[in-house]
Amino acid sequence: MGFGSYDESEQQQQTTDDDDDVEAVNVHQNDHDGQMSFESDVSTDELVSQLGEMRDDDGDDE
Repeated sequence: MGFGSYDESEQQQQTTDDDDDVEAVNVHQNDHDGQMSFESDVSTDELVSQLGEMRDDDGDDE
């Protein structure tokens, strides 16, 4: 066989024994219910203003 060619019968007979070892991923394994809080010296109005400026800056890039 040359480089890049293959035997079709070998491709059809391939089996993978690794399928038995595969475990499903539980995406909810580390879910946490709770609260998060933080303190800031910046007012809500200032934060909203900063967000608006960031959005305006993103619009300039397009």
